[in-house]
Amino acid sequence: MMNLEGKTVLVLGGAGLVGTAVCHQLLEARPARIAIAARRRNRAEQAVQHLRGDFGEMSTALIPMWGDVFLRAEWQCEGSISRTSVLEDTEKRRNLIADILDPLDRNIIEASLLSQMIEGRLPSLDGEPTQIVLDCMNTATAVSYQNIYTLAHNLAKQSANGVSSAPMTDEIETLLASLYVPQLVRHIQLLHEAMRRAGTLAYIKVGTTGTGGMGLNIPYTHGEERPSRLLLSKAALAGAQSLLTFLMARTPGGPQIVKEVKPAAVIGWREIAYGPVRSHGRDIPLYDCLPDQAVSISDKAGVIREGEFGLKVEGMLEGVYIDTGENGQFSCGEFTAITALGQMELVTPEEIAHIAIQELEGGNTGRDVVDALDSAVVGPSYRGGFLREAAISRLRQMENQYGESVAFEILGPPRLSKLLFEAYLLKHVGGTITEILAQQPDVLSRNLEAHVLHDRAMRTRMISIGIPILLSDGERLLRGPLIKAADACQGWVDLTPTNAALWQARLMAIREMIQQETSGDASSHHDRNFEASRRWLPEQDSFDTGEVVAWIFNTEEKGRRGKR
Repeated sequence: MMNLEGKTVLVLGGAGLVGTAVCHQLLEARPARIAIAARRRNRAEQAVQHLRGDFGEMSTALIPMWGDVFLRAEWQCEGSISRTSVLEDTEKRRNLIADILDPLDRNIIEASLLSQMIEGRLPSLDGEPTQIVLDCMNTATAVSYQNIYTLAHNLAKQSANGVSSAPMTDEIETLLASLYVPQLVRHIQLLHEAMRRAGTLAYIKVGTTGTGGMGLNIPYTHGEERPSRLLLSKAALAGAQSLLTFLMARTPGGPQIVKEVKPAAVIGWREIAYGPVRSHGRDIPLYDCLPDQAVSISDKAGVIREGEFGLKVEGMLEGVYIDTGENGQFSCGEFTAITALGQMELVTPEEIAHIAIQELEGGNTGRDVVDALDSAVVGPSYRGGFLREAAISRLRQMENQYGESVAFEILGPPRLSKLLFEAYLLKHVGGTITEILAQQPDVLSRNLEAHVLHDRAMRTRMISIGIPILLSDGERLLRGPLIKAADACQGWVDLTPTNAALWQARLMAIREMIQQETSGDASSHHDRNFEASRRWLPEQDSFDTGEVVAWIFNTEEKGRRGKR
């Protein structure tokens, strides 16, 4: 059970409809601090003022924060910045592409506004990392409504017309910066890494179905096609984010609590009022068209989507509306239609907030998508584990007849093949763990090299699949036409004394583990991954290459399966 009192909380999308309701319920639990993040400064500050007005004196510090969490912090230090203005700046646009598409590194993490918020690196946070993240942003909408379809269509049209120019290059780069899946993947990577670094205890996502709970027959579209590609892209990204959140929950070292609440209805409402009606934050100007200005429907130029048509008149569109937050302002008729039985219907933000906080505090609402996926997926089975031994036994029989296969570099990554080949060489040079440990690292290194030079068949297997061999001097490399990794750590068979010493340390740790598991405690406490442990043979001094590499991935590289 999570006690929220005294905790530091970050509410992403905290000025939105659900975010505001979440903050209301959080304040009742008296956390030490709530950082309320919104895209625009005025929205964040208004949300803080609204909460202070509702609660009066309180022990919880409310901190307004603002900015686009998909962009670098340095671009936003002087106030709000639009994504459009970033894309119009060549240098920033190319940096954004690199931030999305390049391998994740420390520089990208350090530059991210999202990372700085979570790790407490912004000036207003005084270095205090976030313990709880409540993510009420509609991430799928933010990413999918960049509309790569229009961008791609314009580029294809220019290409067909033989256009090749600087503006076309700009559009290509804008398309690269707008690709849906890379953006979502990078967002999840930054989110998880920042929470890992901050020591965040819990992450609760309020997601979306993308269609308000409706199916492919949804009548509400963003164009003439039904269903809209934009809408389906939003739903696809919402589903992808759910599965990535599911993976986050299975990753050791991250937040202990990872959950998602996914509303499947219209969320309403913020207010009912009369006043200006705005689309995407902008007023809607009024136009008229007199009969003598009518266009012919047979003239294609007259029925294009946008153009200089109609007569601008005084004023902006106003009316009675209901504000449904992210979905915008609806007229009475629109609201009646969309919330009718059989359509999207209606759920209130307070209900969603109650479920999110209840799940955070340890309640079992039955509404956690991550738990539902955990319950629904088909995991490892007893039969699978039982038959694994039969498969391995048959593989070994055939290897005794035809020779060891070691690795094909099809499963990947190159590091897996490198480790398997190195373990194979150690096994054939030393035979047993004791014999390998008895050699000095430089002697072991030379013996490994001698074996590689002697065993042409195995040497050609390594080189042919893109795994080169670094000789014992650490200077020369045996290679073929393809190298699948950039260095020895990631994918070269390394015969240097330094690597030999590393392998000796690994094998010593493995031997000690086997001895511990086969003496004293005879319970089911240990996993007993090694055959010697399973067969209660502490004197067994040989090893299996696959088991050793799995131990490295589990132990050294922290790649262990989170849920079993």
